[in-house]
Amino acid sequence: MAKTIFAFLNVSLVALYAIGSGLWVNTGDGFYRSLKRPFWQPPDFVFGLAWPYNFLVLIIAGIFVANNANSFFRVLYTVLFAFSVVTALLWAYSFYIQHNLILAAISLAVTALLTIPMVAIAFQTKVWFGLILIPYQLWLIVATSLSIGYQVLNEG
Repeated sequence: MAKTIFAFLNVSLVALYAIGSGLWVNTGDGFYRSLKRPFWQPPDFVFGLAWPYNFLVLIIAGIFVANNANSFFRVLYTVLFAFSVVTALLWAYSFYIQHNLILAAISLAVTALLTIPMVAIAFQTKVWFGLILIPYQLWLIVATSLSIGYQVLNEG
């Protein structure tokens, strides 16, 4: 029963992540388009490819960790994931709604840091669970660098 509850929680967290970030990101891109962009920013279509993959692997890893990890790691993974979703949503809100680029960059850096032990737990549970999360972790690192780049280029 606990495995099912944690699998449900992890899937629900992905839904919250996708819906919450989508609502704030889609508030209009006038502010975003007005910013100076870091030179290493990928083309817009890359974001459209990356996020469905990220959400899919978060669902898969969350279900498999919930069903295969021991109870300690099952709980720890879900708690870390919940905090990472909160900080990722704080990034979206800070960046797109408040236009607070410093808080946005800090929030995304915390999200990337919280994800490191999640990947480790996934690897410990089964290697391929960890492997599918590596692109998500790399995406967060790149996104954090972009967020810092936006702050540096647009301060003042």
